[in-house]
Amino acid sequence: MGSRTPHVLVLPYPAQGHVIPLMELSHCLLDRGFKITFVNTEFNHDRVVNALSERGIEIDQRMQLVSIPDGMAPDEDRDNFASLGENMLLVMPDHLEQLVGRINGSGGEKITWMVADLCMAFAFRVAKKMGIKSVAFWPAASATLAVLISIPKLIEEGVLDDDGVPRTEGMMINVIPDMPPIDPRGLPWNLTSNPELRKSIYQYLMNNVRETKLAEFTISNSFQELESGAFAYMPNISPLGPLFADEDSDRQTGQFWPEDASCMSWLNEQPANSVIYVAFGSTGILNRNQFRELALGLELSARPFLWVVRPDLTNTSSDAYPAGFRDCVASRGRVVGWSPQQKVLAHPSVACFVTHCGWNSTMEGVRNGVPFLCWPYFGYQFVNQSYICDVWKVGLKMSPGDGGIVSSEQIKVKVEELLGDEDLSARSLKLKEKANDNVREGGSSYRNMNIFINAMKE
Repeated sequence: MGSRTPHVLVLPYPAQGHVIPLMELSHCLLDRGFKITFVNTEFNHDRVVNALSERGIEIDQRMQLVSIPDGMAPDEDRDNFASLGENMLLVMPDHLEQLVGRINGSGGEKITWMVADLCMAFAFRVAKKMGIKSVAFWPAASATLAVLISIPKLIEEGVLDDDGVPRTEGMMINVIPDMPPIDPRGLPWNLTSNPELRKSIYQYLMNNVRETKLAEFTISNSFQELESGAFAYMPNISPLGPLFADEDSDRQTGQFWPEDASCMSWLNEQPANSVIYVAFGSTGILNRNQFRELALGLELSARPFLWVVRPDLTNTSSDAYPAGFRDCVASRGRVVGWSPQQKVLAHPSVACFVTHCGWNSTMEGVRNGVPFLCWPYFGYQFVNQSYICDVWKVGLKMSPGDGGIVSSEQIKVKVEELLGDEDLSARSLKLKEKANDNVREGGSSYRNMNIFINAMKE
């Protein structure tokens, strides 16, 4: 290879839970001597750069942050998965090809590999056309990828119809014995009752799975013991996780919102193992009644808490807090707009994690041995909840009551039950040990990372 610096283009799907793990993987590559061109959509690029500048974090010069259009107008709804997918497919392949052409014609280090989110599989075709090797990255639980790969078989067996809709009401899909069963109603295309929208989402995802065969590798943010059944079923998937940026550094992690780092000094003042940490990721929404019940539940718990309340967490523009809540909990509660979550979960004062069960949050909680109170919002988050509560047994499920609301009383009771369960706590620490062993020298994820990196350096 000589003295040439290997140059990799990284392309995430444009959502927070996809950008963060690919940014973490990029830092792993930077540490091994790579140069990175990290490609966000224009809409998300602006959010990432603004969040960095508000924190005063300098961008690593070995990582070029660039953007291409997603085909949508600035004010269009990017949570509309079908519309976003259709627009991206129309405009992004050409823009990606032009970007690679410009970089490779500029006289610097040429891009020789492309690492793209599996949900952006058009990139593998672009890479093939331009003589570049590619890697597919799966950012969610590998169990969910196993189900997507199994869809043609499930259609053949009559479990699903030709559009991925369950033929029998209330049945569960169990692809692999030691994986949690999956409710087919939670598959992304079945979350809508609109037949055209359903078909569009289904075709987009199935096409991504098919196109992945153009990639040289498929890698995931997981580890062998965490999902052994999934990796036995898909032996060509290499787990490299848990991926994480160094907690002691201020490296950019691709956050869309500025992190409020002041909560770290507040955590320093709390007793060990005392704080309830509450965060619902980047997309979860609570209605006004549920928001109030959660606030009252935290008040009832009489414990210190750190609560991440995004500006768009509730579906109301007015103040949703119960009357007097802020005054009542001012001495023991902290509310922030967005937190440096990896640092928070690694903090010794954090006792448990009330979470929506997104895969990044799940991996971060596992890696830090923090017990979970599971409050999934949609789709694959329910699979992750099954892993946490039924397979690994390191958390408890919230049980919504009337109107789908989790009551303040239940929140208080579940917190006490979770924190009083010494066996669950011991399992959490055991899983933490396995997670960290995997990324150390000699660990399974460490070996997989070396194979992957050495291939890209050839």
